[in-house]
Amino acid sequence: MPARPLVLYPDPRLRRPVPPVAAFDAALRAVADDLAETLLSVSALGLTGPHIGAPVRLTIIRAGLDLAPRTYVNPTLVWTSPETARHREGSVSMPGVDEEVERPARVRVRFHDLEGEAHEAEEEGFSAACLQHEIDQLDGLFWIERLSRLKRERVLKRYAKLRRG
Repeated sequence: MPARPLVLYPDPRLRRPVPPVAAFDAALRAVADDLAETLLSVSALGLTGPHIGAPVRLTIIRAGLDLAPRTYVNPTLVWTSPETARHREGSVSMPGVDEEVERPARVRVRFHDLEGEAHEAEEEGFSAACLQHEIDQLDGLFWIERLSRLKRERVLKRYAKLRRG
């Protein structure tokens, strides 16, 4: 399948919550294939349906460039640790800017695979941050909303400057 063009901030599709997938069919697999191809073509660590303009509750994550991508359909957080960690985050939909974001250090997530089989997994560290970042995106919460107002304004100014320049 072909890589698709990315939806860029401030496109409103990046802030719309995505409904759960109900049909685990060929159409879902086609979007997943396009998402995987796009993830690899832009060297991203994670990508969701909305990043490529597909309103599908689907994410593909590779928590490191040397790791194999993992597919999550309908991912939801079912537990987060009280301990937190900070990681630099950004988005392919807002290229050129990043900032530290504080999130729970460990999470448990429920999800389905492409065949509709339910799974549960625990992640920690950077993998946990990636999952939370992409689940936020599926919930219509763009990553900069996790920043303080001051940091968010600075990121938006840097991004505007990059787009002009």
